[in-house]
Amino acid sequence: MSKPAQLRVILADHDVRKVVLPSGIPETVDDLHSVIRDTFYIARDFSLHYKDVDFDEFFTLYSTTDLKDKDTIKVVFLQDQEPAITLNLTDVTNTDVTNMTDQPCEEHYVDDTASVSTDDTLILSSEDSPGHRSKRWPAQFSIPSFSGLTEIQIQSANERFKKYGTLLTTKDLIPLLPDILGKLAEAIYEYTAYPSSLQIGEVAEALTQKHPCLKEPGSFNGSYGWAQRLKYKMNNFRSKLRGLGCPEVKVNSLKRKQTYDQYPAKNLKKPKKAEVNYLPPHVQGESTASLEKERVELLSEMMKRDNSKVVAQKMAKTFSLRREEIVKEVPAISDCMKRWPALFTEAQISEEFKRITTVSLESTFLAKLDQCTPKLMALTQSKGGAAGLKIRHIKDMLLEDNTVERRREIAIRCLIVYLGEKEEDLFKQYRDVEELDADLAMQVMKIAIIGDGRATIVVEGTKILQGIDVARSCALLMGVIYALNLSYPKQLKFTFEAFQKLCLELDGQKASSKVMNLKYGIF
Repeated sequence: MSKPAQLRVILADHDVRKVVLPSGIPETVDDLHSVIRDTFYIARDFSLHYKDVDFDEFFTLYSTTDLKDKDTIKVVFLQDQEPAITLNLTDVTNTDVTNMTDQPCEEHYVDDTASVSTDDTLILSSEDSPGHRSKRWPAQFSIPSFSGLTEIQIQSANERFKKYGTLLTTKDLIPLLPDILGKLAEAIYEYTAYPSSLQIGEVAEALTQKHPCLKEPGSFNGSYGWAQRLKYKMNNFRSKLRGLGCPEVKVNSLKRKQTYDQYPAKNLKKPKKAEVNYLPPHVQGESTASLEKERVELLSEMMKRDNSKVVAQKMAKTFSLRREEIVKEVPAISDCMKRWPALFTEAQISEEFKRITTVSLESTFLAKLDQCTPKLMALTQSKGGAAGLKIRHIKDMLLEDNTVERRREIAIRCLIVYLGEKEEDLFKQYRDVEELDADLAMQVMKIAIIGDGRATIVVEGTKILQGIDVARSCALLMGVIYALNLSYPKQLKFTFEAFQKLCLELDGQKASSKVMNLKYGIF
């Protein structure tokens, strides 16, 4: 495997970033182009230029052999090229043509917080397909604008608050509540249909910070009452969505539950690991029958050579059907592999994870692991007792092999022990493949390490991926868990929580005390 590399990336005169390439500089310019596009969420077409040492100027990049570790590349947007679109040609009238040309064009841009669609991975905007989300819960919730009349009254009340410190009276507030709560519920639904208490609290605080006249006297933060109102409003909002057939709330309808599960809070199917698209609706114009036809065609496409792009497009198109099957029917892994064999590849596990969470799986996981490894090693050094002896024994593995892959593996093993869990519950060593095959049926979720150190991901007695290094297998196992809607193993709940909330930065604001203490120690 190539040595890891870093590149300095100039996106604009005022925007310079760093990209970490865990597997080294890609072999082709197209591969590097894809990495840059996915890492920085670039929607517009662009070319890459590299800084030549001899001339100290940027030249068009035609071969990645011109690059080395810590070189500088520049993203040059193709201003004169219109974005590629797909047209469905139909007969139109002159009026239709006029209406079409009057529509404003949407400008694409680079955005750190939002994921954009590509040829291979299609995450539809909510405008094209309501319920398909392209962004995670924001660090700072933005309060939407209300109706014109409501805004006028609130602004007047804000002015009075600044001058005299008076709050909006209950009499004046009551007529405004339907508009305020309705707009907030719609804004919340852009991120999730099932906001947590912490998220609702963030919205309530953001509301009173933006409009201080809405603060409540007697509340410890001035927004507790708003949080309670929002909880009830989201319940009502979900009831309306259920009536409209929204799948992520309809799945929890009492009529759709088994007799023994017909209680509102029992066996609730909702995002539990910061999934953005947990159970999305079908793309507009598609049905279960049409997507099933696409799935059958996908099986045929899998048999063709050098057909990864078509396979990726069909996998993206059938995402909603696949999630419907996995979430509602909870099929066995073996059955899932028969129906969706394309899902069980490294590339598609990563893409499925991105469709569900909008986060790039391997690059995020490995980059974050590399960032925290030095402090993690120092933190675990202070551990005493049996755990300390175990950690020191693990670190001795570096004396035999001090490669990047081995350092990552040791960091993960030390992390497990530091959290009070057993590394043997995640990793199991086998002499050869035959020994693994004999023990396969006994393993529920395991990373099997065979002889030379290459790993195999095993779930429910089924081999998912084989021949990868240990650190990447941990990242890909997280992808498998999300793609198949699996639960974390109880004996490793803190380890997988750390993988999710520290290495992948998913729902990192709320964590167990163990993981939160670890976070404070290494970040």
